[in-house]
Amino acid sequence: MIEFMTKSGILTAKKVLAPVGAGEAHGKLFIELNFPMIDFLDCNEMPSIPETLNGAPVVELSSAKQVADILPNMDEIKKLSCGGIMVTGPAPAGSGYDFFTRLFCPKFGMDEDPVTGSIHCVLGPFWGRKLGKQKLTAFQASPRGGTLYLELDDANRRVKIQGETVTVMTGTLLA
Repeated sequence: MIEFMTKSGILTAKKVLAPVGAGEAHGKLFIELNFPMIDFLDCNEMPSIPETLNGAPVVELSSAKQVADILPNMDEIKKLSCGGIMVTGPAPAGSGYDFFTRLFCPKFGMDEDPVTGSIHCVLGPFWGRKLGKQKLTAFQASPRGGTLYLELDDANRRVKIQGETVTVMTGTLLA
């Protein structure tokens, strides 16, 4: 297990076996992140959209297809005071997912984050309450895409996030 001391408290990452229901990934090693839940706050700039994680508004669409097909205007997103835009919608019946997500964040140096654990600290509890579930499966519908398995711990206000990992950088820590 690795522990990170952050402004949000201690964040942990550890290797776990893929959860039951992970399909082809069953039996593989996943990484599990244990993050704090994040609440919605009102957003003055766009009163119909709640402001959440680090000032990123959430836009709820009516279908996963709308989430997957959206073509955002990155120049307009860059003009917003928030860091990015989270887009979410319900998954199609029988798909094995509960909801779809995307994160557009050109101010952070990338137009779209491929798979983002941290946004699910707010989207997991949002969909959990909406669907009456403590365990959820999300699909981040970026061009790379990725599945996230979420477990909500309301008592401790934590979200466990599991999924396969993709190495994007390697390095060496010197003592």
